[in-house]
Amino acid sequence: MKIIVDAFGGDNAPLAPIAGAVDAHLEYNVEIILTGDEATIRKVAAENDLSLDGITIVHAPDVFTNDDQPSTIRSKAKANTSMAVGLNLLKKGEGDAFVSAGNSGALGAGAMFLVKRIKGIQRVAFAPVMPNLNGFFMLIDSGVNTDVRPKALRQFAMMGSIYMNKVMGFENPRVGLANVGTEEHKGDQLRQETFQLLKETPSINFIGNVEGRDIPLDGCDVAVCDGFTGNMILKTYEGVAKALMTKIKGVFTKNMKTKLAAALVLKEMKELKKSMDYNEVGGAPVLGCAKPVFKAHGSANAKTIKNAIRVTVDYVKNDVITSITEALKDIDDTDSENEGE
Repeated sequence: MKIIVDAFGGDNAPLAPIAGAVDAHLEYNVEIILTGDEATIRKVAAENDLSLDGITIVHAPDVFTNDDQPSTIRSKAKANTSMAVGLNLLKKGEGDAFVSAGNSGALGAGAMFLVKRIKGIQRVAFAPVMPNLNGFFMLIDSGVNTDVRPKALRQFAMMGSIYMNKVMGFENPRVGLANVGTEEHKGDQLRQETFQLLKETPSINFIGNVEGRDIPLDGCDVAVCDGFTGNMILKTYEGVAKALMTKIKGVFTKNMKTKLAAALVLKEMKELKKSMDYNEVGGAPVLGCAKPVFKAHGSANAKTIKNAIRVTVDYVKNDVITSITEALKDIDDTDSENEGE
């Protein structure tokens, strides 16, 4: 299996993507293609005692920054960026999957318009797997689509359910629609129409509406929403987790008594921190894309990249895209917008 990695995507690039790719190559026995400025990649690797044996470098002299407009990923001016080069390698079949911690909007646009969508899928969606009270849940969409139709949300539910089953091992994933109340009539027209579609889709284990406060309390395994709502949930979730861990640290370092208490529960606190760490999951799939594309967190470290490659390998091995394609045959989406684009 050959995984393409954007060596210049993310806040900690190029060291984090290079180190994570090297670790993944050694641990998971996968071929790695790094895209980015070759001289810089070799220099950083040498300075950090990282062996590039068995790793291919495809030269890409430019970088797609967070200040660049996402839609320009398709332009000639951005064709030599490490992200665009990687996506085009994937499109041409020169790798089995692509991983990047770079500009989220550009990656979504590139997945949709360079690599293209699965036939019949209306929109691609970011689908991070996040920690909750008892394990993990998926949030789909978390930022690509701020304006969607009910049938696109049904496709998100279907794709999320397949991923949680095939990759995360959930037997019969519970799908919830993120809403302002649990009653069937709650929410705006989009939510109400989506509720009816999900209720009428037998291949999905739809449990109804789920409120924001219940999502972290294991209210569902797949939380379905538009990208605007999902991104608000995602960023709030991250902020609350960070604030809570900072508060807890403050309590345990307040005085000698609390420091002694901290020593007694140090193991448990480390386990708690690990359970809330996005680095453990690594990457979020761009579901709906015709070939595997994964987004790692912008502040990804080497461990994050390595774990992103791990879940990408699981995604490829479990042939999630074929499962999504087969599932589309059982639902009526003949009015899919921009089909075949």
